[in-house]
Amino acid sequence: MLRVTISFIAGLLFGLGLVIGGMANPAKVQNFLDVFGTFDPSLAFVMGGALVVTFFGYRFAFRHPSPLSGEPFHLPTATELEPRLIIGPALFGVGWGLSGFCPGPAITSLSLMATGTLVFVAAMLAGIGLARFTLQKHAPKRLEARGGKV
Repeated sequence: MLRVTISFIAGLLFGLGLVIGGMANPAKVQNFLDVFGTFDPSLAFVMGGALVVTFFGYRFAFRHPSPLSGEPFHLPTATELEPRLIIGPALFGVGWGLSGFCPGPAITSLSLMATGTLVFVAAMLAGIGLARFTLQKHAPKRLEARGGKV
């Protein structure tokens, strides 16, 4: 129950931060990315604030042997740079730039029931489904090629 409560509070704080910072407004995001047009630098301050909070948050978290929920920390162990680690973020960036949404703000903005938000979330869910289908189909082959390592 503690894990669910902590997750709920973290999600609520994240959503509030997105709304207050303007990240839930796709026009604001697109204006931030339009450096030769209607450039709006205000989101740089939001991102800078997020970096500061993250920096000190990690420093605080790693002073403790485990999270408050008592479960162990789950940290990445992979050290190789794979094509999917380049292609995935590139696709994410293109989608973010074209739509003005990334998943967190899109979910936050669903309550507005705007057509653009609904289309984006539907496309995002379709993409997630396609990715899962593709991974289920091809992951066993990649796993065997690596000698069983994930």
